[in-house]
Amino acid sequence: MGNAGADTGSLRPLRRPRLPGRATLLRAALVAALLGLAAAVLQSPSGCPPPAGDRSPGPAAPPPAGAASDPAAPPAALPLPDGAVGVPIRLAEPAALAVVRPGARVDLLAVPAGRQAGDADLLAPRALVLDVVGAGATDGSSALYLALRPEQAHRAVGLPEGSRFAIVVRG
Repeated sequence: MGNAGADTGSLRPLRRPRLPGRATLLRAALVAALLGLAAAVLQSPSGCPPPAGDRSPGPAAPPPAGAASDPAAPPAALPLPDGAVGVPIRLAEPAALAVVRPGARVDLLAVPAGRQAGDADLLAPRALVLDVVGAGATDGSSALYLALRPEQAHRAVGLPEGSRFAIVVRG
């Protein structure tokens, strides 16, 4: 039987382990640098000033009085009229916000919780739209900001939880 099978039971390594090559070390250094950069970006405050080369010399001047505004910009919110109360309303169908702009007149309808959709109550006829907030949002944060008389506002906010609101856009 001899020594022929003696080497197979040995725990000695067959060859010496090699050190990582240049390419492996370069990849590891690049990964570490990118991870460090990502951590720095995530930890920087959102109000950081721009880099030194991107700074403008001062505050931007307001546009001239007769200058045309950007047609793609959303209309500005309207001020609250005297005697009115501003009320944010979340619509049951937020897609309706896409057709409403500040200054429009809408009829505000409400279906109290537990009632059928056909049993809608007219809460505020011809309510003035002051602002449309988050028209493109899909997280439920969109709302219509309406100018209502105080008694209309009390009725709107006094409805039970789960009540649904809708609008009819007036011409």
